[in-house]
Amino acid sequence: MPLGALRPSPLVEQATQHLRDQITGGQWPVGTKLPAETALAKTLGVGRSTVREALRALAGAGLVQARQGAGVFVIATEPEEDWPTRLRRAAVTDVYEVRMLVEVQAARLAAQRRTKVDLVAMRAALEARRAAAAGDDAAFVDADIALHTAVVTAAHNPVLSELFAEFVPALRTGLIDLMDILDLRTHEPQDGDEAHEALMAAVERGDADTASRTLQAELEGTLARLYRL
Repeated sequence: MPLGALRPSPLVEQATQHLRDQITGGQWPVGTKLPAETALAKTLGVGRSTVREALRALAGAGLVQARQGAGVFVIATEPEEDWPTRLRRAAVTDVYEVRMLVEVQAARLAAQRRTKVDLVAMRAALEARRAAAAGDDAAFVDADIALHTAVVTAAHNPVLSELFAEFVPALRTGLIDLMDILDLRTHEPQDGDEAHEALMAAVERGDADTASRTLQAELEGTLARLYRL
């Protein structure tokens, strides 16, 4: 696959893809030293700064490594999967087990740190979950996740919030499948409403132990259903 001059914009993305193709296609095996930035820039028809950014992107993907005074070398021919990709490929039970670890602690912190604004948001989310019972499974799952997101937000820990957000796409898919396969809402349209009301009450009165215990029991029940799929 010969290198060729690139079209204008977005140059960094194009340069990165061209160099990646050379590596993953086997033209530059592991251990190969890449041409100097000046040579790559001339071949690709871009500036050295563009090449430098492309090499940084390849290093971030685990394909190349810069060695002080020696140059840039190929260290792998397959890029490392990023975190969102790994989550999409993971078993939903594995994702759910980690979700439990994150959310149970978040519920405890929420009971200790919630503000009046948080309480209003959580109550609104609970009512929206109840209203979503009249809709389809996807709408109900989205409302359920929104409620859990409100609880995590009330913990006032940005790392916990970001970590939970990473799980949401995989969780959503798994929960919709669970609803469909087990036909849960045919017999109980408000699936889990009592547990969620108990969680809200515990957070409102600042009872961290009950909040975490209630959420753990609710999540363990769902996880048990997932194990049986």
